[in-house]
Amino acid sequence: MTVASWKSWLCGVSEMPPEVRAVHHISLAECHGLREFSQAQADALMDESEPVALAAHNAEFETKFFAPSIPVICTYKAALRAWPHAPSHSNGALRYWLEDQGLIALDHSMTQPVHRAGPDAYVTAHILLALFNAGHTGREMIAWTKEPRLLPTCPIGKFRGQPWSEVEAGFLGWMLRQPTMEADLKWNAEREISRRQSEGNRP
Repeated sequence: MTVASWKSWLCGVSEMPPEVRAVHHISLAECHGLREFSQAQADALMDESEPVALAAHNAEFETKFFAPSIPVICTYKAALRAWPHAPSHSNGALRYWLEDQGLIALDHSMTQPVHRAGPDAYVTAHILLALFNAGHTGREMIAWTKEPRLLPTCPIGKFRGQPWSEVEAGFLGWMLRQPTMEADLKWNAEREISRRQSEGNRP
């Protein structure tokens, strides 16, 4: 299995705030007169290449802009499960972490400039390749994508950075009672509570 060269293009937008430009360094002038991205355009791309699945790092964000007609793999969610002890699960950090272990080999020129669709997709494709090489299947990763993020450690409060097994029961309960608590965090807290209850019921 190999990773091909990437292809990307700009789409028209009506505005581009400076904080957005600071990420990808694309100007509004470069997008002037171009066609806006649409669901029809996404569907045409799918028909042209006939993929069996779509992969994206943080697919939840990407799919806000179009509705894929094929299964989706979130390499971010998959990486959280495959490599829970990675120092970071961002696209760029995983790229270098996997490179340092000899698990992927990228053409550096294809990864530049960062935070652009093509180079970022090229990095994501290599992360996906590493996930396959680690023995994870497409079906498995599609199933993970449909579930909340499985966080290896608690990301908030006085237990930030600690494994869920070390978080006090009272704090887990507090998380569940917060009406504005992120759904994924509540899911992780509920999962830890269920794990403890299951272990407590063992003979």
